[in-house]
Amino acid sequence: MSTKPISVIVTGTTGMVGEGVLLECLASPSVSRVLSVARKPCGYTHPKLDEVIVPSFLSLADVEEQFVGYDACFFCAGVSSLGKDEAEYTRITYDTTLHFAETLARLNPLMVFEYISGAGTDSTEQGKSMWARVKGRTENALARLPFRAVYNLRPGMMRPSEHQRHVPGMMKAIGALYPVMRVVLPKHVSTLSQIGRAMIRIAIDGSSKRVLEVSDLNALASSRDE
Repeated sequence: MSTKPISVIVTGTTGMVGEGVLLECLASPSVSRVLSVARKPCGYTHPKLDEVIVPSFLSLADVEEQFVGYDACFFCAGVSSLGKDEAEYTRITYDTTLHFAETLARLNPLMVFEYISGAGTDSTEQGKSMWARVKGRTENALARLPFRAVYNLRPGMMRPSEHQRHVPGMMKAIGALYPVMRVVLPKHVSTLSQIGRAMIRIAIDGSSKRVLEVSDLNALASSRDE
């Protein structure tokens, strides 16, 4: 295992998943430097935290020099497909993710790129579920980029970490059910702390799997030795 702390870019830090991963990175001695990239301030200050505000992930030319020199990117930005047609969801999920990733691959070819996808993603891109097809298309395109490694992570239901600020009311209610769901559906639930720890572990040590499901992520989190 490498003992050198890593520097990471975390996107989507004003959303629930990105915030949870950000907090885990800030707390981890295995992470030396964190760059938050989002459309508005993340709301946190920390000695190892910097941030870049980008109005659009499709317009990065003015800030891309600030992305140079990082070891990993934890791409946590994303939206629900509810209320969106396929064209709009594709623009947000596929186009913005690929543009950001292509920029990083050009600037940091030795980087590890980790994409938060979702349980049920359709790798064939042919299924009936619109969101699953678009996510699958995104995963497949990312896997072809010239990074040192790309990992597509497919978490299920995630319980927010304590003291998180960016948690929708519905997710707070669902989070309250986590103790029961952990017993009844252990292969479908994680905490955001587990997701963050797993991402750090993958960035440092790699994984034999390039697509990781809930059980893979939870196992990596539980074996993380910091």
